Amino acid sequence: MKKIAKYTAIAALAIGFAGCNDSFLDKAPTTTISEVTAFESYKSTQAYMWPCYAILYNTTIATSPNDHGYASVYNGDRNAGYFSNRTPGGYNAYAFQTVAPSSSGNGWDFGWIYHINIMLKGLETSSMPTAEKEHWQAVGYFFHAFWYMELINRFGDVPWIDKVLDTDTDEPYGPRTPRDEVANNILTRLKWAEEHIGNFEEQDGRNAINQACVQMALSRFTLREGTWRKYHGLNDADKYLTECVRVSKELINKYPELYTGTDGQPAAGYGELWTSPSLANVPGVILYREYKTDFLTSMFNFRERNDQAVYQLSQDMADMYLTKNGLPITNAQNTQYKGASKDIYDIFTDRDPRMYHTVTPPYSVIQGGTDKPAENPNCSWGYDTRDPKYRKFIDIMGADVTVANPGKAGQMKRLPISNWNAGNLIKKMPNLRGDNGPCSTASGYYLWKNYNGWELSNNNSAMCDSDKPIFKVEEAILNYAEAACELGQFDQAAADISINRLRKRAGVADMEVAKIDASFDPNRDKGNNPHWSGEMPDYEVEPLLWEIRRERIVELMGEGFGFYDVRRWAKAPYFINRQEKGMWWSMDDPLYTANTNGILNTKTGLKDETLREGYIYVQPSPKVEGKGWIDKYYLYCVPTEQLLLNKNLTQNPGWPTVNE
Repeated sequence: MKKIAKYTAIAALAIGFAGCNDSFLDKAPTTTISEVTAFESYKSTQAYMWPCYAILYNTTIATSPNDHGYASVYNGDRNAGYFSNRTPGGYNAYAFQTVAPSSSGNGWDFGWIYHINIMLKGLETSSMPTAEKEHWQAVGYFFHAFWYMELINRFGDVPWIDKVLDTDTDEPYGPRTPRDEVANNILTRLKWAEEHIGNFEEQDGRNAINQACVQMALSRFTLREGTWRKYHGLNDADKYLTECVRVSKELINKYPELYTGTDGQPAAGYGELWTSPSLANVPGVILYREYKTDFLTSMFNFRERNDQAVYQLSQDMADMYLTKNGLPITNAQNTQYKGASKDIYDIFTDRDPRMYHTVTPPYSVIQGGTDKPAENPNCSWGYDTRDPKYRKFIDIMGADVTVANPGKAGQMKRLPISNWNAGNLIKKMPNLRGDNGPCSTASGYYLWKNYNGWELSNNNSAMCDSDKPIFKVEEAILNYAEAACELGQFDQAAADISINRLRKRAGVADMEVAKIDASFDPNRDKGNNPHWSGEMPDYEVEPLLWEIRRERIVELMGEGFGFYDVRRWAKAPYFINRQEKGMWWSMDDPLYTANTNGILNTKTGLKDETLREGYIYVQPSPKVEGKGWIDKYYLYCVPTEQLLLNKNLTQNPGWPTVNE
């Protein structure tokens, strides 16, 4: 298992062997000779389990990087309200109540569970040495638990299947198992796997399931389950949160170094976790998906450099980023923030540099201009000398003096950006062309997390081969901080081993716990959101927890965690019901004259043709339209096809039964 890239080619074998579809009801008998003999050696068991790595980039898992670029990890943050879609009518389905009931699919899939259970059964009679059998049992438990983590997150109660079912009996037609039991089983299996998984790096390679991967799954699951229980009125929240603190701290100690990158920009290591040619030996990376030009490529950078990239941040999400002094932009003591002018260059000035690796900073250049970058007197563009601010962020991020396809080796997020070659230079950002042209945005905050200047591609085919992280220690750091805070254990020492490690890499001042009080961020969620909807009560987020949640949102922006987070926090209406608005814009601005969306009247929530300046109107207000989050969305619809097949299954609240 030396390269996760190769697992894709054999994933189809798993689908054919295990019958991975939306029902586990119609599987073949499990007594064939191949199943009896498949687990007699390490290599044969390894070959059988290879396809399970496809679980880690399954398209139904929002945090799993797959090959589809913006249709991959970005969707989880779009559903959470962190991102909006710039296309006309590209509204958030959860905000505008257009999520349709499911007749099939919807992530109700037990095919992988069936596949893994065959292996676990085979190990019972295998003649492999005990250490090897325990290792593969641990790997099986990891994948089994990882898939069940997703199932209970989607559906709550789900059938717990830990053996090969006899399809000649009623076994496959059992009821849903209570969430308490399933969650406890997941916890038990992951802890067993943590203790018993072996070190078989020589046989499997470094980029394979090992103890750290099991611990990372355990960290993710226990935070998710513990906070879900706390905010959704279930028991035993502290049991899971306590386990999260323990295992996350072990990972923090195991990976003491964070990646600092190679291209020299502020927070380069943060950005380059998503743009590097190879993540092998990168500090803090626990497991990654490897891409190779001639074998497996992705569409991430491909789409972010053409007109297929449709996601953007809103002004509200841009406002979440601190300034470099570690203060919110609304803090009364924050003299570093200059954005009160509403000039986009002032808004970006002295902000947390992680913002620059997520949203393209503003700039303006002249195609064929005479003021060339010193690094290349023959460059196809020149600086726009009408205002010194137009080059401010080019100087910070570095100049792309080649604007070629591919660009200079090792060149990451340089400015100006281009649609693959000098002839398609994007002369200014924000590129306020709405739904028209490459690298365009309606809000002014163009998402470019996976953009880089070294990959080869074109507008007709994706040839991108930068590796993508699956597990990294940064998540464990954030999990530790949040779980510790929920347990009342987050002090300055906890901040120093968690949040402040991330901030040091980003070039942001340390979090000082003693200074975070009710006035630290006047715009904190105080539990009185005017756009709240649903039957679950709103609640005030305490100042320290708010800052820890902010850090999580910023660090993991664009990595798919958003929809998991806002649901487990029981805060979906806070994020999803907000009207998406863009940057402040004036019709008299000599540079950014292409805004086609109009100006938002913040009192009415409507586009106002009489206004000459204001926040860009991006999308309607869900509440003005009579819509908004519905609490039934916290759990997914059990496909009605499954209810017809199995009369013992029940539907989640608010979703249709087979008789409706």
